[in-house]
Amino acid sequence: MRLPPLLCALTAALCGPAIADSATETAGTAVAVGLPLVAGGITLYQEDWRGTAELLTSTALTVGTVYGLKHLVRECRPFAKPCAPGGPNWDSFPSDTSALAFAPAQFLWQRYGWRYGVPAYVAAGFVGWSRVDAKKHHWYDVAASAGISLVYNEIVTTRYRGRGFHSDLDAGPQGVYAKVAYNW
Repeated sequence: MRLPPLLCALTAALCGPAIADSATETAGTAVAVGLPLVAGGITLYQEDWRGTAELLTSTALTVGTVYGLKHLVRECRPFAKPCAPGGPNWDSFPSDTSALAFAPAQFLWQRYGWRYGVPAYVAAGFVGWSRVDAKKHHWYDVAASAGISLVYNEIVTTRYRGRGFHSDLDAGPQGVYAKVAYNW
């Protein structure tokens, strides 16, 4: 199992410096920054160059879309009631920090399976919770970011097939299909 590199990187991300209002928010931000780095490290460790490209693409699309929506959708942050029109607290929806965490978590799930996906999703869930707990976002801001990352990863990410022989068996209305392949 190749989980120790993931755990080491997450520990390093949690211990890294960040500027925030609370310890929970600081830890959430550190994990959000660390998750793409961990996912990139996993693709490099696996010598999965296509995976590296897919990670970069899905993360850039997710964060770019969320950043664009953040400037188009005017949603007041939870702590800023009443929120003054045109004030600095009208950028709650969606959560860009959560998007930065959920994009690599969904990538790891789809590319490498649940062994990498579950710990990454636990970490991304912590990031989302920390944003809501710090009153920086509503729960639906975080959920929207997670949904956007899910859609882009469904489009971009393919399943990883390591070196060696692989076989597939598929049944359809026309018959049964068998496939044997070797990846270099």
